[in-house]
Amino acid sequence: MNGIAQTACDLLGKGEAFVLATIISHSGSTPRTSGSKMIVTADGRGIGTIGGGLLEAGVMARAVELIPTGTSDLMPFDLGIENVASMDMICGGQAEVLLDCITPRAGEGAVFAQWRELLASAGKGCFLTLVSTDGDGVGQVTHGLVSARGEIDGAFPLSETELERVAAAATRSAEIRTLRVTGGFMVLEPAGQVCGAYLFGAGHVALATAHLASLVGFRVSVADDRKEYANAERFPDSQEVRVLADFNHCLPDTALGQNDFVIIVTRGHLHDKTVLAQALRTNAGYIGMIGSRRKRSAIYTALLKEGFSEADLARVHSPIGLSIGADTPEEIAVSIVGELIAHRAGVQL
Repeated sequence: MNGIAQTACDLLGKGEAFVLATIISHSGSTPRTSGSKMIVTADGRGIGTIGGGLLEAGVMARAVELIPTGTSDLMPFDLGIENVASMDMICGGQAEVLLDCITPRAGEGAVFAQWRELLASAGKGCFLTLVSTDGDGVGQVTHGLVSARGEIDGAFPLSETELERVAAAATRSAEIRTLRVTGGFMVLEPAGQVCGAYLFGAGHVALATAHLASLVGFRVSVADDRKEYANAERFPDSQEVRVLADFNHCLPDTALGQNDFVIIVTRGHLHDKTVLAQALRTNAGYIGMIGSRRKRSAIYTALLKEGFSEADLARVHSPIGLSIGADTPEEIAVSIVGELIAHRAGVQL
């Protein structure tokens, strides 16, 4: 999601209008869930995806029509059985997509810059989109933010009572939702749900894993004790790259929680054990360690002797990644990120 926010800021900085397409509701089986976004530029380029197929093609075609007029639209899609074959999709359900035409008007760039910074810092807050409706059509669209403390930043033509209701709903929301307000509806998109992927080790596997994890929406942090490996030039997609003195005190300053994923891919068993021991003392939602079962057994045995329990070690995904016969660093990265996605989605494998 941070890539979408960054692209929006880049386009606004260049004075270019674009459409921000967001799935604001879905039911049944759809190619992407609510909150999925893509940007469509005036020349028809698409950045991000809302599921591909004719659904996405229809959105892109309509977006190109909207940009010259500066207007927005709301597009319902029925992916029921009778329409699935004609839409070249294998799922059935309903989705509603907001086509929000963003123009470089006063204040718009600042709101998107704030949203980008909120996502980059993994801070808690909510991105607000007020959609004014006129009959079946979409009128003016206004953007703003709600801080973790419930403070609204944005010029919305709503009463104090309604703004208080929006702020209260925003601080409670764990996923995207819409809220009826006078003259239209408000889309609430929590920013604090971005999961952090903390990679320890900056070698070939980490390089590919960081790139893929960023592509699928993780906020990526990379740490290694080798500055020739751990640098922004090698990891341009990562939000944070840290050069460590050693791995003995390698965890980030902020406490890790259920939305944080620890990926241990250092260059040696001792480093892996050092990082794993620290990770097990956190509340990280996912801990994975690369290596063979023999290596895992040796590390586990050592940690048990140091006072860790079998329950502690049961938290660890090792060998890390899905069992897909991966061999090259890039294939291993696919297996790792596949497991991260499954864990994030709550899928039991």
